Amino acid sequence: MAQSRQAIQARISSVSSTKKITKAMQLIASSKLTRQRQIMEENRSYAQGLQELFTMVLRSAGNDSMYLNENQGKPSFIFVITSDMGLCGGYNANVYRMIQDEFSNEDHIVMVGVRGAAWISKRDYNVETVLSDLDEDDVYNALSKCMQDALDLFEKKEISKIQILYTHYKNTLTFVPTLETVLPVSKPQEEKKSGMHADMIFEPDKETMLQNMIPMVTKSILYSRYLESKTSEQASRRMAMESATDNAEELQNDLELAYNRVRQGAITQEITEIVGGANALS
Repeated sequence: MAQSRQAIQARISSVSSTKKITKAMQLIASSKLTRQRQIMEENRSYAQGLQELFTMVLRSAGNDSMYLNENQGKPSFIFVITSDMGLCGGYNANVYRMIQDEFSNEDHIVMVGVRGAAWISKRDYNVETVLSDLDEDDVYNALSKCMQDALDLFEKKEISKIQILYTHYKNTLTFVPTLETVLPVSKPQEEKKSGMHADMIFEPDKETMLQNMIPMVTKSILYSRYLESKTSEQASRRMAMESATDNAEELQNDLELAYNRVRQGAITQEITEIVGGANALS
């Protein structure tokens, strides 16, 4: 009995230590989630304004613009956004599953994140570039450079389209891996011209305006999707650590109950032996 009690006590101590760690990581992830969500929201207002302007220009563009048509028969150029750290539940696994379902070995891939780079290095995919451990101040420049390389290939008709595989953030409990096509763009439906849109004059011409805006818009989209993925990552990590803490709490309660049963059994046995001895003496 004594050995069993000691073993249970050791397990209780181990589980308690683990619970403290997961609880601390849950609190850290919650703090990072709040900050990351704020950064995402601050960027969203700029990105939406740029997108609205781009939509106005796009409606006036000709249907034969190279940015509206896919280069058939060519591989895709895809940015994949994963995490640099683990312990974030199924965040990365969901992205990997979509890679296996949607990608071909000929596609050009830019892998963002340490975890994704480690995973894809063991598989037969065409990885152009790996971006990992990006500093917050340098991430936009690093992503913009890779997007410019992709745009150059698209304009040379060496790739069919540019896509981003990221994790779409809906709320703190829901985030979905999403494959979005950035180029070619889809021309929005024509709207009835009124107000300032009725007599809009483009300077320079519409095609030049579109050509100048494409790099700005695509880089903005990539950066926005990166921020959204990072927000989803922190939300997923917070959920994973919360679940781990709850499981540790439940396991600790079960172990304490088992310990008390063993202890009660030992006490009962001792009392029985004492009573038996007293009866024998009498």
